[in-house]
Amino acid sequence: MNPQRTRIIALLVLSLALFVYIAPGVVNQGIAWVDGKVGATLPRIPASDFHLGLDLVGGAHLLYQADLSQVTGIDPDDAMEGIRDVIERRVNAFGVAEPLVQVSGSDRLIVELAGITDINQAIRLIGETPFLEFKELAPAPSVVPGKATPTPNPLDDGFVTTGLNGRHLARAQVIFDPNTGRPLVSLNLNAEGTKLFADITKRNLGKIVAIYLDGQIISAPVVESEIPNGEAVISGVFTPAEAKTLATRLNSGALPVPISLISQQTVGASLGAASLAQSLRAGLFGFLFVALFMMLFYRVPGVMAVLALGVYTLIVLAMYKFIPVTLTLAGIAGFILSIGIAVDANVLIFARMREELAQGKALSLALTEGFSRAWLSIRDGHMTTLIGAAVLYGFTSSVVKGFALTLGLGVLTSLFTAIFVTQTFLRGVANTRLGKIRSLFS
Repeated sequence: MNPQRTRIIALLVLSLALFVYIAPGVVNQGIAWVDGKVGATLPRIPASDFHLGLDLVGGAHLLYQADLSQVTGIDPDDAMEGIRDVIERRVNAFGVAEPLVQVSGSDRLIVELAGITDINQAIRLIGETPFLEFKELAPAPSVVPGKATPTPNPLDDGFVTTGLNGRHLARAQVIFDPNTGRPLVSLNLNAEGTKLFADITKRNLGKIVAIYLDGQIISAPVVESEIPNGEAVISGVFTPAEAKTLATRLNSGALPVPISLISQQTVGASLGAASLAQSLRAGLFGFLFVALFMMLFYRVPGVMAVLALGVYTLIVLAMYKFIPVTLTLAGIAGFILSIGIAVDANVLIFARMREELAQGKALSLALTEGFSRAWLSIRDGHMTTLIGAAVLYGFTSSVVKGFALTLGLGVLTSLFTAIFVTQTFLRGVANTRLGKIRSLFS
């Protein structure tokens, strides 16, 4: 088997594998049809979906502003990261698929909740100031003769409040054990907290004192000694990242950082479904119009370009699913635009080929010259587009980031399909009887 045929077969196998990965539902329908015909039970392909943004599935885009005026003794960036962590924990309680919670600027937070139904409840919960409290084990139940006493699980609801909470915590930070180098989390309490903590540790020697944030345990250390000076250390099998996360959560519950909702955009589920349908229709029509133009204007090379464009579409969609990319309306627009850019590279190549064929050169030589002479223009055009996409991704909001990301991925993929895939298909056709009919290529 010659190398050219091997490349074509490899591309076909790759395309089939990508299609199975992108559309397992369609493949499973085909498997079910085969099962019905032959009476077998063939294995199914595991289903997985694309990640869709809230403008396609419905949801809410919320913009919050944090009041950092009372933050002292801690980096404002760390304070914002702590608030972000708390809000992310809160929205996860709603079961939202892929919630987005990110810091924007110095004092703002973006929260995107796709597919959420009770938006008002989410807004109420997100807007609450984080509450940190320390709890101790509840007293053991009294023993009744003749009746078995259940043994409580310390990490269930067997804790009661101690009165020590976030307003008593001055600061939490990561330190390292000078002997072992292990990361630790140190706590510094204010005067009132020092007195409370001394009593708590005295009566709970060898017992757990749990730390709760928003009603959920974030740490459950065992008291090893009485701590009268208000300086405690939480030790454990921490990685530096885990210790930093715990310190951030403790600080977020100690800081009086209220947040206020300054912008809200809500998209209904039906409107999102309509937007998705319209976007898919626009992408399909765009592909068909481009394919029709290429086949009518460039004949056989145009047909090969359309096949390469099909491979390009499969590769890009597989990348969206694998990374994964959260697809929004802006992201789909970037994908549709990248289809045009992918075809543009083929137009440059085919124009050069026609010039070479017009000079009487053989088809194989015209192919080689066409691709080599068009490469510099293709490279420069793609690089300038990539620079623009990188700038948009690095310096704009999340909506424009989706456009920039899909555009950038599409441009990178089009370099591969225009230079390798289209050339492979064209050389495969050139070695057939069609390659002897020059009018189909010029």
